[in-house]
Amino acid sequence: MKTHLLISVGLATAMLGGSLALVASGTVAVASSEQNMAQKLAGKATKALAKRRGDEAVTFAEQAVSLAPRDPAFRTLLGKAYLQAGRFASATQAFSDVLALNPADGRAALNLALAQTATGEWVAARVTLTAHAARIANADRGLALALAGDPAGGIALLSEAARDPAATATMRQNLALALALDGRWVEARTVASVDMSPEQVDARLVEWAGFARPQSAAQQVAALLGVTPAVDRGQPTQLALSAPGDAAPVAVALAEPVMDEPVAAPTQVATVIRPAITFAPRQEVVQALPSDYRPRGNSIGPVRMAAAPKSRDIGGYYVQLGAFDTPAVARSAWRRLSRNVPRLAGMSPQGMQASVRGASFYRLSVGGLARADAASLCGRVRAKGERCFVRTHAGEQLANWARPERLASR
Repeated sequence: MKTHLLISVGLATAMLGGSLALVASGTVAVASSEQNMAQKLAGKATKALAKRRGDEAVTFAEQAVSLAPRDPAFRTLLGKAYLQAGRFASATQAFSDVLALNPADGRAALNLALAQTATGEWVAARVTLTAHAARIANADRGLALALAGDPAGGIALLSEAARDPAATATMRQNLALALALDGRWVEARTVASVDMSPEQVDARLVEWAGFARPQSAAQQVAALLGVTPAVDRGQPTQLALSAPGDAAPVAVALAEPVMDEPVAAPTQVATVIRPAITFAPRQEVVQALPSDYRPRGNSIGPVRMAAAPKSRDIGGYYVQLGAFDTPAVARSAWRRLSRNVPRLAGMSPQGMQASVRGASFYRLSVGGLARADAASLCGRVRAKGERCFVRTHAGEQLANWARPERLASR
């Protein structure tokens, strides 16, 4: 990915910018030799960040945090060092600690959401962005939402920001990128053209095409920040933040509902990198007419569907593919899944609202299968690195976006 992709994306600057100022404004007074040393180490880490020496910055920042573990500025610096070093799991922990010490830090929340997206924790990232919405600018939160698997929500925020008379070229480019992530390439071109020549737009869209279809979530975020993903075993245990006496606890991200009938126990692995969410171009779905269909005069009546074939797909078992924040997020996930798993492309997505521990989710599934077929399909889904489980019917119906439009009689 060419580095000038970042020129149009203000989110990258919001993530990694401002390290020196944050260190200089640390909230812990320098009252001991250890704190003095921590300040000096933080200064070295800041200089290393400015020179894009991520690993070196991590070394100095970890030492600073070990000497002054209650200073949120040092932990913020550590999180940014982890991001620059491509260590996204460690960055997630570091920024979670910052928010435990200072829950009102909107920039730390934005950084945390980016790190969570990079590790494939899209639901957690969206929860973080929602919880701190009042402290994150719409232009940044919109693109972060799009990256975290909710392009529709991100586009809504960015469109509102772009309509402001004070909107900048960066805001419009963020909107164009979000549209590209949702597969709306014609609209993306139109928005991008406001601030660039046709030749520049063509080059930018080529870059975005690759950006929208990475091999993993980590690669997508790394491309945005201009860093290289690294194998990350997490930050040193001695840096773990002890339970703060007067600080708010770290918010726990909502997980997907408990799987009530798993096909098999999950396999334990050392490091798991989930595939990134990708978005295919939108296209109209046309239902082929039955071979025996005949029009009745000049009127247009309802199309008579051919009888469902008798096959092994008749059954009472369903494969649940995930639980998502909204139907729009589920629709984006369905596009990705049906592209990655060819067997799903010929099936109809089912959905239903569900409430788990007071939180609302939209369950996405496919069904009408014999148990053996459902287990086989779930195995194919898991082979692509996705999650699923087999269960019986729970009241779901054909997803709204998969329902054919009805033609009224003249």
